[in-house]
Amino acid sequence: MENKDTLDEQASANTQQPDNLTTEPSDRDEAVTINGGEPEDTTEGNSAEGFVAETGSPDRNKIGSELAELKDKYLRLYADFENFRRRTAKEKLDLISNANEGVLQALIPVVDDFERAMQSIDKTDDVAAVKEGVSLIYNKLFKTLESKGLKPMASKGEPFNADLHESVTQFPAPSDDLKGKVIDEIEKGYYLNDKVIRFAKVIVGS
Repeated sequence: MENKDTLDEQASANTQQPDNLTTEPSDRDEAVTINGGEPEDTTEGNSAEGFVAETGSPDRNKIGSELAELKDKYLRLYADFENFRRRTAKEKLDLISNANEGVLQALIPVVDDFERAMQSIDKTDDVAAVKEGVSLIYNKLFKTLESKGLKPMASKGEPFNADLHESVTQFPAPSDDLKGKVIDEIEKGYYLNDKVIRFAKVIVGS
């Protein structure tokens, strides 16, 4: 009897074991059907892409409008610059062509004086009067040029300076203190507003 009871218990246990094995697949099937058979990440990715697509379109429109506005500003600025460049070039040409107008207007009265002096020379034999007239015209001419910024250069007795003087020749210096200095001036040098416009041609003592 005891052996029979033991066999019945083993048989009962064997019949229950398959039931336990079949419950595990059912749990796995339930876990699979919870997600609907699709990965959750895929759904989230699609929703994020849709959000970017929806929000990206207004940004592109805004960038396009800003680009068109900047292009319009660039074209206007370029046109203004071209007009300014042409106007400046024209004003520069006018300035160059009319740069000597003031000097010439100031010299016209001196030319008138020379013409009157030449007429008087033919009618008089007074040399002293002619010399005096020429001296007056010279002084007037020189003052006119001075008013325009012209200034003569004092070179005689000064140390030779290659930035101011042009040495024509060298002579023995009359004294030791004149060695290396200008002992004579062949052609006077001139400044224009402190700028050398003609070098003085000088003789240097050696």
